[in-house]
Amino acid sequence: MSDLAKLSRMSAAEAGAELTPLQRRLVDVLVAEGGTIGDAGIKAGYAPTNPESARVSASNALRLPHVQMYMFKRVAEDIGIHGFVGLNVLRTLAQSAKSEFVRLEASKDLLDRGGFKAPERQQQSGSLDVKINIDLTQGDTSD
Repeated sequence: MSDLAKLSRMSAAEAGAELTPLQRRLVDVLVAEGGTIGDAGIKAGYAPTNPESARVSASNALRLPHVQMYMFKRVAEDIGIHGFVGLNVLRTLAQSAKSEFVRLEASKDLLDRGGFKAPERQQQSGSLDVKINIDLTQGDTSD
């Protein structure tokens, strides 16, 4: 099982600790604004006068299981809330992109996400021995 799958099944009690306000702000800043861990650490309040110290402290905080669990939850919420934007972009590309290739790929992505993915082709390999005997003689050839 992947670390991400384990993390998604982990309860708050299993994660071992409650989030501090600083850890919560760090994750919220990363999810909302992106950017580097150091920049998010400074914005969240980790050593605002020392960028390297803020980066190290934020990085250490992000390794903690309970912080990772909160980050996983926030990212999933954010994707759920903003997923329609991606859908609208795909729909627009499928309908009005200038390139036929772009329209095709966007259409395939929409179908795939809707559960209508085309079956994958598999190349078959192996050997087949075929023997054909053709008898061109006519009936009885006795003298």
